[in-house]
Amino acid sequence: MGEGIEIAESMYKSPLWEKSRRIVITRQYVPNRPKATGKLLRLFKEEGWYMKYRYSCIITNIDLPAEQVWHLYKQRADAENRIKELKYDFGFDSFNMKDFHATEASINFAMIAYNLMSLFRQAVIQQDVQNTLSTIRFKYMAIGAYMIKDGNQTILKLSLAMKRRESFKGLWEQSRNISWPFAYN
Repeated sequence: MGEGIEIAESMYKSPLWEKSRRIVITRQYVPNRPKATGKLLRLFKEEGWYMKYRYSCIITNIDLPAEQVWHLYKQRADAENRIKELKYDFGFDSFNMKDFHATEASINFAMIAYNLMSLFRQAVIQQDVQNTLSTIRFKYMAIGAYMIKDGNQTILKLSLAMKRRESFKGLWEQSRNISWPFAYN
């Protein structure tokens, strides 16, 4: 195993479960692994050594060595967040139609919308944190505005506080310098 990481496994049976389940437990030493995922434990006020570690726990029925289970789940760690986003922000939990083709079309349009918002996040917003659609909508799209004519020019007047106005201008500038991660055919 790599430096600063320890993996163990155990069997556990919750009072709510019918049978025991396998648990893979990971402890990562933060000074050696500053980007370690997991949670900090806050168990004892008098002890501080445990604050240097991040812990994670995987409940699984996969019959692989503990290290391989950790690598497998680590690669999929963000998938649940994307599924939640599709479900709650793009309506994936309640779009089932009577006709199969209508349902398929709904899925395709939702995925196109998701991919466009993903491109917007990557190309324009460019933050380490991946905001959900509801956050993007609140921060960048649900902004009061009106249009005025000034001679031959149409001007969009946005209702933004001065603090937010500068970051919003930065987005417009960033959108002018986009080098898309795909090619047109």
